[in-house]
Amino acid sequence: MENKPKEQKNSSVVFTDSIKENMHQLKLIFKNDETLIFRLVENPLVPSVEFCIVYIDGMVNNKLMNEDVIKPLIEYKPKPKEPLSLDSIAKQAMLSNSVEKTSDADKILQAIVYGDSILMMDGVSEFLILNTKGWGSRSISEPENEKVIRGPREGFNEALMMNLSLLRRKIRTPDLKMEFQSFGTRSNTKACICYLDDLVNKDVLAELKKRLQTSSIDGTLDSNYINEFINDAPRSPFKTIGSTEKPDIVAAKLLEGRVALFLDGTPVVLTMPFLFIENFQSDEDYYLNYYFASIGRILRLIAFFVSTSVPAIYVALTTFHHEIVPLALTMSISKSRQGVPFPTVLEAVLMLLVFEMLRESGARMPGMMGQALSIVGALVIGQAAVEAKIVSAPMIIVVGVTGISGLMIPRVKGATIILRFVLLIMTSVLGLYGYMFGMLGLLIHLFNLNSFGVPIMTSAFASGLQDKKDIAVRAPWWLMKKRPKFLSPNMTRESSRSRK
Repeated sequence: MENKPKEQKNSSVVFTDSIKENMHQLKLIFKNDETLIFRLVENPLVPSVEFCIVYIDGMVNNKLMNEDVIKPLIEYKPKPKEPLSLDSIAKQAMLSNSVEKTSDADKILQAIVYGDSILMMDGVSEFLILNTKGWGSRSISEPENEKVIRGPREGFNEALMMNLSLLRRKIRTPDLKMEFQSFGTRSNTKACICYLDDLVNKDVLAELKKRLQTSSIDGTLDSNYINEFINDAPRSPFKTIGSTEKPDIVAAKLLEGRVALFLDGTPVVLTMPFLFIENFQSDEDYYLNYYFASIGRILRLIAFFVSTSVPAIYVALTTFHHEIVPLALTMSISKSRQGVPFPTVLEAVLMLLVFEMLRESGARMPGMMGQALSIVGALVIGQAAVEAKIVSAPMIIVVGVTGISGLMIPRVKGATIILRFVLLIMTSVLGLYGYMFGMLGLLIHLFNLNSFGVPIMTSAFASGLQDKKDIAVRAPWWLMKKRPKFLSPNMTRESSRSRK
């Protein structure tokens, strides 16, 4: 992900003042590409000078091309006794909102493939780059994975400049900085680093730029390509970089002093640093009453424990620790397991795998069909499995509760599934001791994870009351007077200039 990929340099290309030679060079560079269009134009008042407009079909706005480039060029009336020059054309004829004169071959080629048009003039070795981009993009809509009952419903799409404009609408201040880079030695995908200059943690910003410059890949088609290169712990199932498709979430992160990374061609924006507690926070927490928001957040924390631990604890109790379970419950479970040919741990693994298959197939199926498939499939398969004595009824309850709890915490879904099976295997060997060892290993792993120099369990070290007002519960806005200390120490939300 180098800013200026060496492999894409076209240092051997040197344009001359001959329009025919330049057209020939461009045809060689874009050989076998029939979408490259050459439009020759002449001004009736200066027929001796020939112009050529170069662009890629489908990447430009045809209306802009006709009305802002071709028509003004043909109708342009040069001043008497003044030689026709590229500068006069740029200043007096072109109606495009962005006009740049250059002779840099790399910049010219990048402009062509990115949807701009190139204006060549016979007898001049410099070109004009005209902004005529006009490719189609998806309309602004609410992200499917981040729907809310109350709050903004607009989401990012695949157009970089559109996404940046959505963010600019949320934060209307000149302190919002946007730095552009290009990633991918072949794809040359544009990206943008966004931050608030007077709030950002300079160490985090410097570390991000350093990591972006030290990695390389030929194509960057989604933000996860970059994520895996700059991630603090690429082998960990837990995230150390946040991701979202909503402008309001990115704006809220920037207002806390974080950094956002936009990538052209994807609606997913990366934010850093990222804390573990953010897996259980929802943007809707800040739009609803703080009582209801706090209850929802606590439920998500409980759901994480239930989703990862219930199958393992059930297997441990029914296999190794019968004395802990009440006698009546033990007899009920024993009766329901009569005739079941598999041991409890194998029974749990099989049912959890079936549940994940149903969930995945439901997610991949279109619309309501997927939901119906998941519900009907779970009911039919579960009932049939119990009647056929393949699994016991209590196991269906355990797997159902586990699966439903997992759906409440989609941001940590992958890690939850992995942790669930790890704990299940450990308890099948060592009982509750295996469960305790597994949880101890989990805590050690989490407390050793960092996100751009910030421990992701920073919230667990919160000492002051002010730092605890947005962790397990969400305090009212009038009580959250300061930004997170690990990003912006001693900075109140009312004034961002206090440290200056």
